[in-house]
Amino acid sequence: MSSAFRPKHVAAVLKHQKDPIKALDVFNRVKSEDGFKHTLSTYKCMIEKLGSHGEFEPMERLIADMRRDMDASLLEGVYIGAIRSYGKRGKVQEAVNVFERMEFFDCEPSVQAYNAIMNLLVEYGFYDQAHKVYLRMVDRGIAPDVYTFTIRIKSFCKTKRPRAALRLLGNMSLHGCELNAVAYCAVIGGFYDESLAVEACELFDEMLRACGCPDVATFNKLVHRLCKKGEIVESEKLLDKVLKRGATPNLFTVNIFVQGFCRSNRVDAAVGLFDSVAREGLTPDVVTFNTLMAGLCKEFRVEEAERFLRKMVDEGCKPDAFTYNTIIDGYCKLGRVPDAERVLNGAIFKGFVADEFTYCALINGCSREGNIDKVMTMFYEALDKGITPSLVIFNTLVKGLSQTGLILEALHLMAEMSKKGWHPDIWTYNIVINSLCKMGCVSDASNLLHEASSKGYIPDIFTFNTLIDGYCKRHEIEKAIEIIDRMWDYGINPDVVTYNTILNGLCKAAKFDEVSETFKGMAEKGGRPNIVTYNILIESLCRSRKLNEAFEALEELQAKGLTADVATYGTLLNGMCENGDVDEAHELFRRLEKRDGFSHTTSTYNIIINGFSAKLNPGMAKALFGDMSGKGCAPDSYTYRVMIDVFCKTDDVDSANDFLVDSVERGLVPSLATFGRVLNCFCVKHRVREAVRIVRLMARKSIVPEVVHTIFEADKKEVAAPRLIVEDLFKKSCITTFAYELLYDGIRDKKSLQRKRPKRGVRGSRRREAPLL
Repeated sequence: MSSAFRPKHVAAVLKHQKDPIKALDVFNRVKSEDGFKHTLSTYKCMIEKLGSHGEFEPMERLIADMRRDMDASLLEGVYIGAIRSYGKRGKVQEAVNVFERMEFFDCEPSVQAYNAIMNLLVEYGFYDQAHKVYLRMVDRGIAPDVYTFTIRIKSFCKTKRPRAALRLLGNMSLHGCELNAVAYCAVIGGFYDESLAVEACELFDEMLRACGCPDVATFNKLVHRLCKKGEIVESEKLLDKVLKRGATPNLFTVNIFVQGFCRSNRVDAAVGLFDSVAREGLTPDVVTFNTLMAGLCKEFRVEEAERFLRKMVDEGCKPDAFTYNTIIDGYCKLGRVPDAERVLNGAIFKGFVADEFTYCALINGCSREGNIDKVMTMFYEALDKGITPSLVIFNTLVKGLSQTGLILEALHLMAEMSKKGWHPDIWTYNIVINSLCKMGCVSDASNLLHEASSKGYIPDIFTFNTLIDGYCKRHEIEKAIEIIDRMWDYGINPDVVTYNTILNGLCKAAKFDEVSETFKGMAEKGGRPNIVTYNILIESLCRSRKLNEAFEALEELQAKGLTADVATYGTLLNGMCENGDVDEAHELFRRLEKRDGFSHTTSTYNIIINGFSAKLNPGMAKALFGDMSGKGCAPDSYTYRVMIDVFCKTDDVDSANDFLVDSVERGLVPSLATFGRVLNCFCVKHRVREAVRIVRLMARKSIVPEVVHTIFEADKKEVAAPRLIVEDLFKKSCITTFAYELLYDGIRDKKSLQRKRPKRGVRGSRRREAPLL
C-alpha cells in the first residue's frame, strides 16, 4: 500500500469492507506504511465497524490505542458510538462503563453523551437510573436540549404517566427548547397507551396547529405504535388529518396500515389499501405483499393469497422464503396438501429451497388428513435433502402421530431420536401427554410424566396443567389436587391457569363450597385471579343460589381493575332466571345495553328469552326475539326451540308452527323432539292436516331417518318418506300413540287431505304453513 495513501482513503476502504476482522487487518497493516498516521476519522470508522458487528474486545483495545494517539477532548463522538453499539446488543452495563470512563480519561461528557446513556437506560426500563443521570447532568450545569426532554417524556410515558409527560412538554419552551413534532408524538403515544384517546386526539390537533404536520418518519412511528396495540381506527383518524394538510405517506406508512388491518381482522380494508398504492405512485415491496398474504391466509383465504403471489411475480417483486411458506402453510391448514405441494413445486422451479418451516407445514397438513404414511415420507424427504432434523421437526412429527391416536408410534419415534443423538425435550413429552389426556388416558399420561422425570426431563407448568385438566374432565378432582402437590416438589408454583382448571372442575362437580375455599386459598398464596377465575366463582355462587355473593364478586373484580365480560353477565343473568328473578334479570339486561363498550350476544338474549319462557310469558319472549335482529344478534337453533316450546306450553300451536317453519327455512333444523312437540299439539286439537304438512316439510327438507336414503327410486321415496318419518318419531318417543295413529292415517289418506286443502288466502295472514307435497 503506497505511503501516499491518505486517511480519507483508508476510512473509505474500512467503511465498505463488510467483514469487521478483515477491516481491522487493513487498519493494522496501513500503520506500517511510512509517513501514515491514523486520524480520528479512521479510528472512529473502525471502532463503529467493530461495535456494529458485536466485536467488542477488539473495539475496546482500539479505543485504548486511540486514547494514546488522540486528544482526549476530541473523543466524545467515539465514546457515544461505543455506548450505542453496546446498547444495540443489550449490553447495558458495558455501555454505562464506557460513559463512566469518559471523565476518567479526560473527556468531559456533553449533553449528547448524557442523552445517549439516558436514552439507552430508558429503552431497557432503567427509569430511576436514567433520572439520576439527568440530575447529575443538571448539577454539572449542562443545559438539557430538545432530545433530553424527548427522552424524559418517553420515560414518563413508559411508566404510565402521560400527564406528567404533558407538563414536561409544556415546560420545554421555558428552558429555551422549541416544541417539535417528535416530542409531541411521544406524549400522544403515551396517552394512547393508557387508552386516553380523546386527550391524545386533542393533543394531536394542538401539534398540527403549533408545529404543522410531523415528518413522515415521526408519523410512522406513532401510527406503528397504535397499530401494534390494535388501535387501527385511531390510526386512520390521524392519517386522515395529516392527509388533509398535504402530507404524503410513504411505503412504510402503507405497510404499517396493511399490517394493522390484517391484525384487526380487516383484511378487505388491507386489500383496498393495497389496490390504492399504485394510484399514489408507490410500488409495493416484498413486505407489503407478504403482510397482505399472511393476513389472507390467517382468514383461510389462501386462493386469494396465491393470486397476490402471481401478481407479485408479474410486477417483478421477487418472493422470498416467507412468501412461499405462508401460502404452503395456508393450504396445509385448510387440509389441501396437494395444493400446497403444487405451490412448492412451482417455487422450487423458480429457485426456492424448501426449509424446516416448509416441511413442518407439510407434516402438519398430512397429519390433519390422517395420512401418516405421507407424514413419514415427508419427514425422510426432509432428511434426504440435508435439512437438520431439529427439535421443531421432530416435535411436529410427534404431534402429528399423537393427534391421530398413534401414541405408541410417537413414543417409538422419541426412542429412536435418543438413539441417534437427537434428544427430545419436555415439550415433546408434553405433546404426547396432552394427546393422552384428550383421549381420556390420564393415568397413562401420568406414567409418561414419571418416565420423563426419571430420564432427567424436568416437567414445566404446561405439563402439570395438562394433567390437572385431564383429571378434572374425568371428575377425579382428588387426583388433580395431588398433581398440584407434586408441582411444589419440582419448585413450580401453580399459575392462574392451574387454579382456573381446578376451580372449573370443582364447579362442574357441584362442589360449590370447595370452589369458594380454593378461591380464597389462591388469594392467600399470592395468586392473581383473572376474569376467567371470577367467572367460574360467579357461576358457582349462582348455581348454589347465592346471588348476593355473586354480585359481591362482580363488585370485587371491578374494584381490582378487571372488566366484566359477556360471560360474566351471562352467568349472572342465567343465575337470576334460574332463581325465578326474571324481571330483575330483564332489568339488568336493559341496563347493560346502555353501557359503553358492552354489546349483547345471541347467548345473552337466549338466557332472557328462556327465562320468560319458563315463566310462560310468550309475549315478552316474542318481543325480545323481535329485538334481536335489530341489535345484530341472529337467533340460533336454541332460540327457536325455546320459542316453539313456550307457544306449545301456552296452547298457541299456530305461533309454534310459524316459528318451526321459519327455523327450517333459515336452515336451523329443529330437533326431532321439537318437531314432535308441535305435531302432538296439532293432533290434540285434531288438526291433522296441519300436522301432516309438518311431516311432509320434514320429508322435503330431508329431515328423515337413514333408511329413507337407501330408497333409490324417487317416486317410492316420496311415498315412503312421510310414513317412515312418523314411525321414527314414534320409536324415539317424540310423539304420542294418539298422534302416531292420527298421523299414520292422515298420511295414507293423502287424496282426502288434498280435497280438503283450503283455497289460497283462506287462512289468517299471520299463519305460516308448510305446503303439501
